[in-house]
Amino acid sequence: MAPVLSRSLGTSSVSAFGFPSSPLVSNPRRAVSFRSSFLPPSLLPRKGFPSAGLRWKPEKRESWMVVRCEAAVADKEAEETSGEKFEYQAEVSRLLDLIVHSLYSHKEVFLRELVSDTGIGMTKEELIDCLGTIAQSGTSKFLSALKENKDIGADNGLIGQFGVGFYSAFLVADKVVVSTKSPKSDKQYVWEAVADSSSYVIREETDPDKLLKRGTQITLFLRPDDKFEFAEPTKVQGLVKNYSQFVSFPIYTWLEKSRTVEVEEEEPPKEGEEEKPEGEKKMKTKTVTEKYWDWELANETKPIWMRNPKEVQKDEYNEFYKKTFNEFLDPLAYTHFTTEGEVEFRSVLYIPGMAPLNNEDIINPKTKNIRLYVKRVFISDDFDGELFPRYLSFVKGVVDSNDLPLNVSREILQESRIVRIMRKRLVRKTFDMIQEISESEDKEDYKKFWENFGKLIKLGCIEDSGNHKRLAPLLRFYSSKNEEDMISLDQYVENMPENQKAIYYLATDSLKSAKTAPFLEKLVQKDIEVLYLVEPIDEVAIQNLQTYQEKKFVDISKEDLELGDEDEVKERESNQEYNLLCDWIKQQLGDKVAKVQVSRRLSSSPCVLVSGKFGWSANMERLMKAQTLGDTSSLEFMRGRRILEINPDHPIIKDLNAACKNDPSSDEAKRAVDLLYDTALISSGYTPDSPAELGSKIYEMMAIALGGRWGRPESEAATKEADAEASAEAGSDETTEAEVVEPSEVRAESDPWKD
Repeated sequence: MAPVLSRSLGTSSVSAFGFPSSPLVSNPRRAVSFRSSFLPPSLLPRKGFPSAGLRWKPEKRESWMVVRCEAAVADKEAEETSGEKFEYQAEVSRLLDLIVHSLYSHKEVFLRELVSDTGIGMTKEELIDCLGTIAQSGTSKFLSALKENKDIGADNGLIGQFGVGFYSAFLVADKVVVSTKSPKSDKQYVWEAVADSSSYVIREETDPDKLLKRGTQITLFLRPDDKFEFAEPTKVQGLVKNYSQFVSFPIYTWLEKSRTVEVEEEEPPKEGEEEKPEGEKKMKTKTVTEKYWDWELANETKPIWMRNPKEVQKDEYNEFYKKTFNEFLDPLAYTHFTTEGEVEFRSVLYIPGMAPLNNEDIINPKTKNIRLYVKRVFISDDFDGELFPRYLSFVKGVVDSNDLPLNVSREILQESRIVRIMRKRLVRKTFDMIQEISESEDKEDYKKFWENFGKLIKLGCIEDSGNHKRLAPLLRFYSSKNEEDMISLDQYVENMPENQKAIYYLATDSLKSAKTAPFLEKLVQKDIEVLYLVEPIDEVAIQNLQTYQEKKFVDISKEDLELGDEDEVKERESNQEYNLLCDWIKQQLGDKVAKVQVSRRLSSSPCVLVSGKFGWSANMERLMKAQTLGDTSSLEFMRGRRILEINPDHPIIKDLNAACKNDPSSDEAKRAVDLLYDTALISSGYTPDSPAELGSKIYEMMAIALGGRWGRPESEAATKEADAEASAEAGSDETTEAEVVEPSEVRAESDPWKD
């Protein structure tokens, strides 16, 4: 016995579901129905819907209770009644196979499709047209008529007839029965079809108990593997709320409820008291809970995006946001807009109050944050970048379009020109919303936004070159003049001296290391502001921007740094004076550096190690080394060009310059050059190849510098000198032979055994 699922359409739509006859059913009244409230009682069947007013008959069969639905039995028997047989149009047969096996990824959408097909009933000819042939949706004909006669005044979002979505009923049903009564005809017709069949039957309804005043009723005979899931009242109500909560007509579901009532019962006699006659017995009242079935409105929430934004309060927007997306914090901002013209849709978008706790969800495009509706019918929230790029995946909201088909699929979304236009407008509105936060008088709002979603805006600079002009003003960084509060690029440019031609930045692993980096010395001395890029994504984001307001971004840790006010004469003199030293240091260091040159950026440090103009910076090299699957060959290639810059005004460099001229073969001078390079390696942000070797060099230099400087104890000094002399004597070739004294010849003067 197949389970029954029925739906009726009147001036709006009425639906009823009968629970299947199954060995697993123990509740004889377990049924669910849903209908539209604007089908008046006068239009209902004389004795109610066959599947809504079911007569249940429990039977005992072996060790379980069997519940048989007699109305379902009657429908099953009706299958054998005579009727006129029609063949599907060839395309319909192929469509049915496509729908059942390919078009829909979730079976549950059948209910969404049936609820969305509204109508006032069909004639026999309309049944053949709409359900027997493809692309005969009455909606398109109605809209054409509406354009021709604008005086009709009907709501084109409400009125329509059956389209392709009707056939989705076969996703869960073995058999579908459509009973319909059109106001154009005095007769009621029944359309019946079985899954995987190439034909259908149309017959006239003659049973007076099943006659409708007007409208359409659909009955589904569920498949064996779907009968328990889709005949469950709570499941049906959940599907209605999820997919059809915002349709423009009310939907009711038939649910079992409970209530407390007071009942009277006889008061039992007290102990030792004789039982009173029937008429003299005392009655008492008690409260009991009883079960009953009733209609419940399933779509009580009116779509907020369909209302005039001027009439919606902020609290209403916040409440809708929290309820729809299960949030507990108010959003940072929201925008409610309608776009018209080539593509029309309505939308409400929100900036969340905080980022997801799970880091993986921060840049996950499949966040289910955007709910797409078509004519107020929920379609999907499973997108992979079709409506928003990955870096804006944190945005939440609803989008409602009248231009997309109800049975829209992922492939349609990816290829649809309508969706591409929608995406551009949604992204633009999102940028406007973020910009408004940044310009707000309450600076804490944008500070919260940046803490939560700043990394994603930087990701946008990498992934979306077409929106650089919108993304760049939203960026925030610490700088050499603003170490406590972040500044924007606009603020940086506004504070630039007139002769400054570039925006300078330094990428490091922390704010502390940025503050103490030797690259900053000359720039700070000249009052030039430097941006601190202290997050891993910062440097890549800035490199992708390249310029801002026609000013280039310049990394101060790269070669050929130009500050705009160089003294060419002094530079030429310094280069001539220290050319020999540069060549001598390069000879000592060999392939460790590409070249050695006089620096323009140092004032207090003796030297610094800069990277090549087109190679990785020290910060980028550190990040690439940390990659689990990093390519060592590319690492060696990109880091190959390192340049040692020396400060000609520093005492250490002057001493080495003297050593180069007076004693170029000095071992101490060569050791000093090695230590100078290793120290510059660390202070410039690089990692030494052998930290232990560097440590030994430092200890050696410390010993030379500190040895005896503060006066060690004389005994300790004498002991160490003696040990040194003993070691020297032990290693000398001119050793003296020690006299060997036999033990027996050794006698103490007080020895009592002495002869």
